[in-house]
Amino acid sequence: MNASISKNKKHSFDQDKAFPHILMSPTIIVMLALTVYPLLFTVYYSFTDYNLLKSRKNGVHFIDFQNYTKLFQNPIFRTAILNTVKFTICAVLLETIIGLLIALYVNSLHHGQKVMRTLLLLPYLLPTVTVALAWRMLLSSNYGPVMQWLVNMGFTNLQNYNVFFHIETAFWAVLAIDVWQSSPFVFLLCYASLQGVPQQQYEAAELDGANIFQKFWYVTVPNIKSGIFLCLLLRTIDSFRLFDKVNILTGGGPANSTTTITQYLYTFGIKNLNFGFGSAGALIMTVIVMILAIPYIRNAISSQK
Repeated sequence: MNASISKNKKHSFDQDKAFPHILMSPTIIVMLALTVYPLLFTVYYSFTDYNLLKSRKNGVHFIDFQNYTKLFQNPIFRTAILNTVKFTICAVLLETIIGLLIALYVNSLHHGQKVMRTLLLLPYLLPTVTVALAWRMLLSSNYGPVMQWLVNMGFTNLQNYNVFFHIETAFWAVLAIDVWQSSPFVFLLCYASLQGVPQQQYEAAELDGANIFQKFWYVTVPNIKSGIFLCLLLRTIDSFRLFDKVNILTGGGPANSTTTITQYLYTFGIKNLNFGFGSAGALIMTVIVMILAIPYIRNAISSQK
């Protein structure tokens, strides 16, 4: 009888243990279908000459590493990689610094924090296309109020000057717009992390005679370090996928000075329906993002131990 009761308990325990997995299985299946399946086909097509129009008539042929060879031999693609890495490094550093400084300032306010939070988040809540079109209008050489104001302030050399059509300014203009829109995201994460810093640590640091910079470095930073690394990781991944702003503002020009990997793949892969070539480029971009993300993920894992 005891053996029967023990067997029933074990069976009930196994059912209870399996029940959460049964509930999660539909979601897991859908996620696998939406991620693993496309990934496998992307890997497969990257080794073929698959073209949406030509392949219907001639079929799909396996061409080994020819797509990858063409990509790395193409000077425009190499330029796109350098532009993307340069943009990612600059954008992530600037957005993290600006977002953190704003979070520290808002957190120090005794009144009006809610209003400031709402106003500061507005740029990030706007669609990327809307932001790009708005800034294209504001910086227009013909009727842009920003350019007109600069001319009235004495910068007469900016008369009829389009910042998106010159190699010296196009890249930095796109970068500035991205920083303007994405810094609030970093602010939000850093501000949330600051709410978890124990006030007693600041009080203890004050008793020890620490100044404002010492309190920031020895109290604030250690407590929000995981939040900062999360910002770095998320912004690195997102910045590396930059496409909308470049496509609307510059189209990758002038002279490929703003061409990113995604812009290159869109121009030479998607628009030409050359999906085999585009798949190879997408995989290269994925590998580069993973390499850039490894230090952040490793640091996040080590900080949790």
